[in-house]
Amino acid sequence: MSYSVGQVAGFAGVTVRTLHHYDDIGLLEPGERSHAGHRRYSDADLDRLQQILFYRELGFPLEEVAALLDDPDADPHAHLRRQHELLTARIEKLRKMAAAVEHAMEARTMGIDLTPEEKFEVFGDFDPDQYEEEVRERWGGTDAYRQSRQRTASYTKEDWQRLQHEADELTRRFVGLMEAGEPADSEAAMDTAEAHRQGISRNHYDCGYEMHTCLGDMYVNDERFTRNIDQAKPGLAAYMRDAILANALRHTP
Repeated sequence: MSYSVGQVAGFAGVTVRTLHHYDDIGLLEPGERSHAGHRRYSDADLDRLQQILFYRELGFPLEEVAALLDDPDADPHAHLRRQHELLTARIEKLRKMAAAVEHAMEARTMGIDLTPEEKFEVFGDFDPDQYEEEVRERWGGTDAYRQSRQRTASYTKEDWQRLQHEADELTRRFVGLMEAGEPADSEAAMDTAEAHRQGISRNHYDCGYEMHTCLGDMYVNDERFTRNIDQAKPGLAAYMRDAILANALRHTP
């Protein structure tokens, strides 16, 4: 069975002019001609066209495509394997690019629209964008996540600086209590835990005691949080977790 140039153009999503050009340069010469001299393409010709289009999509120039396809030592399976590897690599690169663009859009939506210098000024070594994809995967469908996005969407650098100052002040309070030998279930420690919970509710999302307790557990169970929190003082993450739990218990009927 053979196909006209118009049919092949339709199959492949290319123009008739492109097929004529491929014929003129010897890249894809139709295997047959009609009695009237019109081009007719066989199934084998379609297979070669598919190979050409694969390589063209990967950015190969026509001259190199011709050399690859006309190599007498190359077999069709080798071409397919190579193209599959190249396409897979390209797909992965495009996936990462798409993720980067999505990440940037999310960061802008979340209000983290700061220059690298501003981010360092506000957050120090902590990158607020670093775990955004994971946060979205774990909590993207929750009311808390949506509420946080809405509240922080309009935050400026000054707003983030204020929040960071509040967080630093709470950290100093917790560290001071630890160094003073105050138990995590003392009134002072529980009051500081309550201030921590209220800050989250005020600045990000409504944080009830159950959710606050879950956050405290995460500070200890996720080594990344533990490592970051314990930079202020070893054992701080566990102390905060215990104070948060004690505070939740005293407010739970």
